[in-house]
Amino acid sequence: MNLLKGVKMPSQLDIIDLHAGVEGKEILKGISLPVPQGEIHALMGPNGSGKSTLSYVILGHPKYEVYSGKVLLDGEDVLEMDTDERARKGLFLGFQYPLEIPGVRLSSFLETSLRYLKPGLLNGEDFHDLLRDKSQMLNIEESFLERSVNEGFSGGEKKRAEVLQLALFEPKLAVMDETDSGLDIDSLQVVSSAINAVAERGTGILLVTHYQRILRYVIPDKVHVLMNGRIVRTGGKELALELEEKGYDWLRKVKG
Repeated sequence: MNLLKGVKMPSQLDIIDLHAGVEGKEILKGISLPVPQGEIHALMGPNGSGKSTLSYVILGHPKYEVYSGKVLLDGEDVLEMDTDERARKGLFLGFQYPLEIPGVRLSSFLETSLRYLKPGLLNGEDFHDLLRDKSQMLNIEESFLERSVNEGFSGGEKKRAEVLQLALFEPKLAVMDETDSGLDIDSLQVVSSAINAVAERGTGILLVTHYQRILRYVIPDKVHVLMNGRIVRTGGKELALELEEKGYDWLRKVKG
């Protein structure tokens, strides 16, 4: 008897020996990294190490070329999919620099996106109740939702809007690219609390950051250090503290 029949297995993102770059220049040089559903993994590294490149490759930015390797979500290679299909499969990218969409109301954008990603999930009244609940979690006022997407938003407002999307969509795996950049301490705490809540509900988080600052509030299960396109060290949350104290040069010396 198959005791697992009918049992929904946890989702997992598996990056396997990934080589990628731009115009023939290799930036990612064999990345292998598993991120299980419900876990928070921090990806740290100095400028130019390939962190944002990895984020964009996972979601399928056309600028980047994949030379070899796989990115599996529940065993399916998402590199064979268009970006919208990756999103419907359960991938999410929080941008380092969220784009403005003039003339598109934030609430309408969120409703349209959620209905596309999860068709048949909600009726109109249910959506507005859900939006109100998630907005309160991020201290977002109702008037904010009537503004055009990111148009005229401060850096902190853009990041709150980005994490509001995350909280609404509850993807299987979210890549958050430097979500802490541009946040004051109050916004950082609010955004961190929301990210923790989404992870507790089962979303896997790959949190890309330069600094240990956000990891005081979003406690990672694992910390990975990316340098020169390779993962050079993996550890627990204490690794982030060590990086805060020593910087990255000591790892260059150890690696050398």
